Amino acid sequence: MSRLFADKLSFVLKALSLSRGALASELNVDKSLVGRWVTGSVTPSRQNLSRLSDLIARRVDGFNVLDWERPIAGLAALCGVDPEIVAAIDPTPPPDILPLPLLDLVRSTTALRGGAYEGIFRTTRPFFQSPGDFIHDHMLIRRQPNELLGFRMINTGVVVEGWILLLQSFCYVVSAELSSGTYGFGLFNGVSGARVDRLDGLLMINSSDVGRTPYAAAMLLERIGDLSGDEAADDARLVEFGKLPAFAPKNSVSAEIAAHLVRDIGPSQIALGGDWLLNMPTARSLSRNV
Repeated sequence: MSRLFADKLSFVLKALSLSRGALASELNVDKSLVGRWVTGSVTPSRQNLSRLSDLIARRVDGFNVLDWERPIAGLAALCGVDPEIVAAIDPTPPPDILPLPLLDLVRSTTALRGGAYEGIFRTTRPFFQSPGDFIHDHMLIRRQPNELLGFRMINTGVVVEGWILLLQSFCYVVSAELSSGTYGFGLFNGVSGARVDRLDGLLMINSSDVGRTPYAAAMLLERIGDLSGDEAADDARLVEFGKLPAFAPKNSVSAEIAAHLVRDIGPSQIALGGDWLLNMPTARSLSRNV
């Protein structure tokens, strides 16, 4: 599971001169469980993480569960450890990723369910500059060495790379379009099964017009292939898919999918039973397992 959390826990125990046995006794858990936390084979449940943080807070004033997201140098400062000692213990630079809160929970969720999302998918989304038309992108999702889900999406020369953060039953997406130098964000309904077939949700990106207009839209992902285990071959497959025409042919998107992705919203729709805001509630989500 999370090697990063294990390293932090091991450091804090040493900094506080707290043995595994003493920690297990104070938490009223088996010593072997604490051993698995320290070795990284499992991470604490949310309840045990809260209890562990409360225990540390009795020794380190103000410590809370979010402090586990700090780098080891930050934990050292809280515990009163000399920074020069920390540099000798942990000389590695911080990871090349935003130090977001809850990342340990994201990594735990990814370890449990990330494999279900790996594969090659085709997207369907409305085209901002041509009302009534839709666009297809092709995306490869794969677990990365940093224990997160990474993805690469190609659309006739446009390349988007980013991360899918699994948390609770949702997929939070942070991405960058490399050709234009812009970021994009998404929130999708996740699934709990062994292999994802479809995902739907909302994305917020810049249009390709002159002003790079920000806009939000619904998007659907549909699985079109599995990973082979040969990363180079899978990457080559994605490149070939990315050469396909971006525009969906007229009437190729079913009426059901079109209605799901494009809905009338706003004040005039409320009296008609419509939506006040663009949304993708789970009650009508198309996210599903194979």
